[in-house]
Order: sequence, then structure tokens, then C-alpha cells
Amino acid sequence: MTGSENSARRAALDLLGQVLGERRLLGDVLGSGVLDALAPPERARAQRLAVEALRGRDRADQLLAAHLRRPPPLRVRNALRLGTVELASGAAAHGVVNAYVGIIGTERAHARLKGLVNAVLRRVAGTAPSAWAGLPVPRMAGWLRDPLVAAWGAPKVAAMERAHLAGAPLDITLKPGAAGDDLVAQGAQMLPNGSLRIGAGGQVSALPGYESGAWWVQDAAASMPVRVLDPRAGESVLDLCAAPGGKTLQLAAAGAEVTAVDISEARLGRLRANLVRTGLRAEVRANDALAESGTYDAVLLDAPCSATGTLRRHPDLPHVRDAGAIAPLVALQERLIDHAWTLMRPGGRLVFCTCSLLPAEGEAQLARALATLPGATADRAAMMRPGIEPGWITAEGGLRLRPDYWPDIGGMDGFFIARLNRAA
Repeated sequence: MTGSENSARRAALDLLGQVLGERRLLGDVLGSGVLDALAPPERARAQRLAVEALRGRDRADQLLAAHLRRPPPLRVRNALRLGTVELASGAAAHGVVNAYVGIIGTERAHARLKGLVNAVLRRVAGTAPSAWAGLPVPRMAGWLRDPLVAAWGAPKVAAMERAHLAGAPLDITLKPGAAGDDLVAQGAQMLPNGSLRIGAGGQVSALPGYESGAWWVQDAAASMPVRVLDPRAGESVLDLCAAPGGKTLQLAAAGAEVTAVDISEARLGRLRANLVRTGLRAEVRANDALAESGTYDAVLLDAPCSATGTLRRHPDLPHVRDAGAIAPLVALQERLIDHAWTLMRPGGRLVFCTCSLLPAEGEAQLARALATLPGATADRAAMMRPGIEPGWITAEGGLRLRPDYWPDIGGMDGFFIARLNRAA
């Protein structure tokens, strides 16, 4: 076991403790700088290990249950989970077992359990690689699964769960004029909507074109709201709840005069860095979206939501959130939509979106907006973009994207997108 591998595994163990022990979102933990002391490849490896362990937690626990009389302390259990997931993926048993025995053995509070870690992982090593694929696909938590089954039926929800287990590839949006030939030469695939799909894993900043600002990371589904908005050169566009900024970059790349607003100054740091890297321009400011004023040609509102459409890349969410968070989010979305409507000139357009699978945060919001906003009409034609199938457009004129779409090429995040045009 090399020192870097040991550091990455220990960091992944720390990340799991923050999520499963303290119920913190992985993104928030990473944003606090806990991995800053690691070299970029080690950071990428630590994050990948933690994500894979969260995604495979239920399966790992099933394999471990046969070898544990009682659950060990959480940190030791998380070490066993990490080891099991690594073993199931085909990692060399000797290195994996020695690594986690060494990590636990150096911790004063748990050193006495290093023999348990050694014995359990050695037993798991004999079964994990072959047994893993035969284990059931983990099901979503009931608070999320039940309304999705009610909306689309159990077979489609099961397909979403298979997509969640498969994980998410890395998608990027190319800056206009950038060809991405170096990435295509390395196996990247052009998607039907124009995004480029690279695959999973690896250090993003080491990929061709990153340093020159030729592209930015953005799931294919997340790129669709701006495509639906259809920004034009020179028009004023307000990007509300803008961080981390992929949509801001799209708007700026189209030549719009962009004002990007987010309540979190810390989250805007990444947006500003990407503007510098890509050479794009936008006015960026920290402010509460509900306090914004002014008049714009168009408004893009990527509203705070449950983020349940991103489970395939954020498997920490079910361990942190529950049904109690939904009603406050829905109420906030309503207020944001109503306020965004007041910031458009006559004849303007509003795109509202959430990365949620829940109809309460999508379809129901569009129905309410059409019933209450004066002069609002849903623009169904705006949904007909490359890569969009007609069946994904709802009866009210919104666009429902789900992780089980594009199953043969790696799926997409779940999103709901609506474009509301205002009468002139």
C-alpha cells in the first residue's frame, strides 16, 4: 500500500463519517476544504471511494452481515464498507485488507478492533467479487420512492434505481468553437443534446482542454434549461440561484449580458474561478434572490430543491435528507417563481427548473404558476431541442427528465424544466 493510497482511503473514511455519522451533505463537507491537504489525484481518489461506498452501502452491509455478530463502531463499520466495495470491484485482496487493518490499527479508539477488520475483510474477499452482482438493486427510501411510484409506476422507478446504482459518467459542455477532439480521441462520446460524455473517474483538471477553458463539467440534463431559455446575444439575462455556475457559463457563452446571483458567497467562488478559466464574462454578486430587483429580458431560476434527481452522482442525499425537507422547499420555490416573474419585461421569458424527481417540485409548480401568474403561458415549442424526445414533454408543457432515460449511453440526471412566456 502506497502512502498516497493510504491517505486517500483515510480521507474517504473521514468523509463517510461526516455523511453517515453527522448527516452532512458530501458537497458541503468537500466545500469546507477537508481534502485540501491532499494532492489532486489523492483528492479525486478519496472522493471516488466515498461515493462508491455510499452508493454500495446496502450491498456491502448485506455481505458484511454474515461475518458480524454485532455492528462495530461506525468508523470501523465504514472501514469495512469501504474495503468491501473495493474488494467487490476487483481490487487486490492483500492490499485492501492490509490498508484498512493499518488505518484502524493506528487509531487509539479502535486499534483493538484491527483483528476484526482483518478477519472480516479476509472472509469477504472470498465472496465479494462474485456475489456483488447478484445482490438486489438498492431501493430508494420510502419517502422518495412512494410518490415516484404513484407518479410513474413501479417498473419505471425500478429502472431509475438501476440507473442510480450504475452511477454517473462525467459530462461536459463545450465552449462555442471548442471541438473537444482530444477528448473524443480518448473515447469521449457526443450526446444527442450536444454535450460530451467522457466517462467516470479520474482527475478532471488533468483532462485536455481544462486549463485552456475549452469546457466545463455539467450533466447533460443540467445543460437543458439554458437550451430551453435560448439566450440571444446582447440581451439581459438574470441567473438566479446561479452557483456553482454551469448555466451562467452557458448564458455568457451565448453572448448574453448575464447577472448571476446566489445567496452563498462561498459557492460563488467556484463560479468566478470558472469564468476566469473560460474567459467568459458575467456580473456576479452574492444576494438573496428574493431581494433582487430590476427588469430583464429573461430570467433563469434554478431553484433550491431536494436534488433527488442527482442521486446517481450524489448517493449521500438519502442519508441526510428526509420527507420533512420537502414542504419548506416547495414553499420557497413558489415564492421564488412569483418574484422572478416580476423581474421580466413584458414579452420576456422565465425558465424555472429543479434537479428533483418529485412532481411537487416540478409538474405541480408549473400547474400553480400557470394558474396564478398573470399573462403566463407555457412554451411547449421551446422544449423541442436536440436530444429531447416528445414523450418527455408533459401535458402542461413542461419537460420531465429522468435518470432512466438514455439507458444505453449512461442515463442523465433527473430534472424538471418549464419555460413561461410573459405577454407583451
